[in-house]
Amino acid sequence: MTEPSRPVRVRFAPSPTGDLHIGGVRTAMFNWLFAKHYGGKFILRIEDTDQTRFKEGSLDGIMAGLRWAGLLWDEGPDSGGPYAPYIQSQRVELYQKWANWLLENGKAYRAYDSDDELELMRRSGTGYDRRGRYLSAEDIARYEAEGRKPVIRFKVPLDETIVVNDLVRDPIRVDSNTIQDAVLLKSDGFPTYHLANVIDDHFMEISHIIRAEEWISSAPLHKMLYDAFGWEMPAIAHVPVILKQNGKGKMSKRDEGAAISYFMEGGYLPEAVTNYLCNVGWSYNQYDAEGKEIQIFSKEEAAAVFDITRVSTTGTKFDLVKLQWLNGEYIRLMEANKLAQYLRPYLEAAGYEVNVDTLLKVIPLIRERLKTLKDVVSAAGFFFQDEVTPTVELLIPKKMTAEQTVDTLKHANTALAALTEWTIPAIEGALRSLAEKLGLSAGQLFSPIRAATSGQPVSPPLFETLEVVGRDLTLKRIENAIKLLQKQTA
Repeated sequence: MTEPSRPVRVRFAPSPTGDLHIGGVRTAMFNWLFAKHYGGKFILRIEDTDQTRFKEGSLDGIMAGLRWAGLLWDEGPDSGGPYAPYIQSQRVELYQKWANWLLENGKAYRAYDSDDELELMRRSGTGYDRRGRYLSAEDIARYEAEGRKPVIRFKVPLDETIVVNDLVRDPIRVDSNTIQDAVLLKSDGFPTYHLANVIDDHFMEISHIIRAEEWISSAPLHKMLYDAFGWEMPAIAHVPVILKQNGKGKMSKRDEGAAISYFMEGGYLPEAVTNYLCNVGWSYNQYDAEGKEIQIFSKEEAAAVFDITRVSTTGTKFDLVKLQWLNGEYIRLMEANKLAQYLRPYLEAAGYEVNVDTLLKVIPLIRERLKTLKDVVSAAGFFFQDEVTPTVELLIPKKMTAEQTVDTLKHANTALAALTEWTIPAIEGALRSLAEKLGLSAGQLFSPIRAATSGQPVSPPLFETLEVVGRDLTLKRIENAIKLLQKQTA
């Protein structure tokens, strides 16, 4: 796109009505990328004028989610800025002032319709019939005497074609006669989204509005409001929705992965999530020296090439499998000491006492198996417990009996106990020699040892695992497995 004609200021303006949706995070990220690309400002504004939908704790959750994703704002509720406050419920007087300005200038009117009257209009299928425009002084006096509290409605200009140029889509063209006279100020004195949004974007000097496509239908009304005030409308871009994992329909709040908290609590790295979201409705579209598409990149690298005009006009499905793959790639790229800091809390939350030195030895053995940080519990928990509890079925290899397995484990215990040094080469040499001596395949010997020492059907490489578990604990676990099998055969 062409260079902006004024300093770039964009905003993300969520409502504190619940968990921060992953689609909201993607919209926030597109705003963040756009601001950073042009050296502009990213503003967080909270739109809480609908007090009936306010949810306690939602605002803290929204800010925590954005911080986790690294989408830090330049101005906002907690950090302030030149256009504070950034919470709409604290700006009500400003909205009332400009709603009254519209009244005084003949661009709005007071409407006294009752709930029953509005319901009848809704049932008619035509919507609001603009009757409030034409009230006589007598009508108004009667309604006032009845105690009706009016709303302020916008007086939509009639017989006009409203055109809104969208940076992502074709121009939006609407016949103004099809647009209802929207409520701007409710009877309780609070503004609707339409009024507050327009006033705040103007006074906060927002240069570009990047928001979800669900707001396309409101763009012509907002354009008329800007014109009524005599203000320049910011450039606008409507980004597509995120679709369900099967690609059918918009991702709803009930879908797996719909809330940012799912990833914050589920062992995902924020860098992986933002990396993935860059390719949901937009594409990084960069290639390495060999011509291969670059899959792993930072949001800062994305900002350097971000172009809002290349955003798709159609929804993109949320591929959780692809994200898990990408998350695993980030885990494998992370330096071991840093990765240990990320993994430790998940092990401790599962009840394990974590020795960091042991964890650093374990990381090279399990790193390839981790899709999320949370996977460390199932992949490596046995390294941090005194006893494991394999099942009898797990201990006995195919084509062997419980008695044969007991005999095999006794020989293994004797061979391992006799080692003068506890190293990978020494362990491997002793066990391979034992398999040959007993006439067993490697699998027939290694499988019950793996089960006895890890309690799992699959574990990291056996010899490396035994070295980390240690001589004493390895021998103890094998002895416990022997006892378990002996009870089975008694």
